Amino acid sequence: MTHDIHIIGGGLAGSEAAWQLAQRGYRVRLSEMRGSGDTTPAHHTDGLAELVCSNSFRSDDDEKNAVGLLHHEMRRLDSLIMRAGETARVPAGSAMAVDRDAFSAEVERMLAAHPNVTIVRERIDQLPSEGPTIVATGPLTAQSLAQSIVAATGQDRLAFFDAIAPIVHRESIDMDICWIQSRWNKRNSASNEEGDYINCPMTKDEYLAFHQGLMDGEKTEFREWEKDTPYFEGCMPIEVMASRGVDTLRYGPMKPVGLDDPRTACPEFPQGRWPYAVVQLRQDNKLGTLWNMVGFQTKLKYGAQIELFRTIPGMQNAEFARLGGLHRNTFLNSPLVLDRQLRLRNAPHIRFAGQVTGCEGYVESAAIGLMSGLMAASELSGREWQGPPRTSAFGALLSHITADAEAETYQPMNVNFGLFPPLHDVKKKQRKEAYTSRAKSDFGAWMEETALVPA
Repeated sequence: MTHDIHIIGGGLAGSEAAWQLAQRGYRVRLSEMRGSGDTTPAHHTDGLAELVCSNSFRSDDDEKNAVGLLHHEMRRLDSLIMRAGETARVPAGSAMAVDRDAFSAEVERMLAAHPNVTIVRERIDQLPSEGPTIVATGPLTAQSLAQSIVAATGQDRLAFFDAIAPIVHRESIDMDICWIQSRWNKRNSASNEEGDYINCPMTKDEYLAFHQGLMDGEKTEFREWEKDTPYFEGCMPIEVMASRGVDTLRYGPMKPVGLDDPRTACPEFPQGRWPYAVVQLRQDNKLGTLWNMVGFQTKLKYGAQIELFRTIPGMQNAEFARLGGLHRNTFLNSPLVLDRQLRLRNAPHIRFAGQVTGCEGYVESAAIGLMSGLMAASELSGREWQGPPRTSAFGALLSHITADAEAETYQPMNVNFGLFPPLHDVKKKQRKEAYTSRAKSDFGAWMEETALVPA
């Protein structure tokens, strides 16, 4: 064998993983399909770490912003993506944006020049049956390899169409208007004490105005290579459902039956009356800090979503951890199929990294690639892996992917403070600074304890 580890995919995650391993003395074979005669519908070049959408890595503020904090932690671990990003940086205020061509060229230059990295332009069609491997093929994994992943994980563990419902920070919901209850008060062993859903009630006039807003709101179009992917009934955009009739939503995700609005309690209805329509939110993480809008996958543009969804009673001040969307994607149900070191449970010689694990965004993809590289290096050296603290940006993101998210509703997620263990004793205005201060302290201590200094 001419290499110690095989990395499949030369995007942000695969490139970062290769760098971390190579810097620690391990020989890496980095396989990239583009340049071998194959490509994806979204890419335009053969360059490693090509940025196919935006050229922004979002906020670089590491004092009040979760993604900025992730930048900080990546820099402390000598991230290739952060290094190349600085080299290719262009003005963007407090955000970090790059010249995408210069950025890709710098990543490829640094990896090609590294004596421990061999870049091979080849398409891999099957998961390797043996040998340490990291799969970082991104959201447009080639069909043959995707089929091999399906065979290894199960048909229901890999999604090809990403139906994303908006996620709201729990503390921004007005509970003087909303209430918690399960429909017909039905519970199971996993139920919360009060109930499983936050319910936002609507009058007839409010519902009709909301329905019209769905019909009129500005929507995004599918990209050309997505148009042959049909809707599934289970992930129908809410505005498509609304177009089927004014009452369709009231008999679907917004049905009010079995939900008693306590504000309308009276002698005849001591528990309260049923509203005309209800928007329900379901707990999205084990911490209870994030709640998703049930059935609200949508193609509305982001600005239109914020404007319309804040007309929902109780959500007038809603803060969104993620907005809705619907697009072609390939990602694992990671809480089910991956262990805490990103290894495939039934084939632990294979790790996954990047967007295929269900993280969202350039920075998050690279960050998970970095962690997969460190995990693999630890395993190759025979050292026991000690993961980053749950209070850090890395730890929060890894916990979401491997443990904290609900497998039944698992969806791609950007890093955000809703993934961090909450600080209820800190005033809301000071909470972001408190999150970052705690994270930096705990992350620094972890680096010292584990000797994970830049190689």
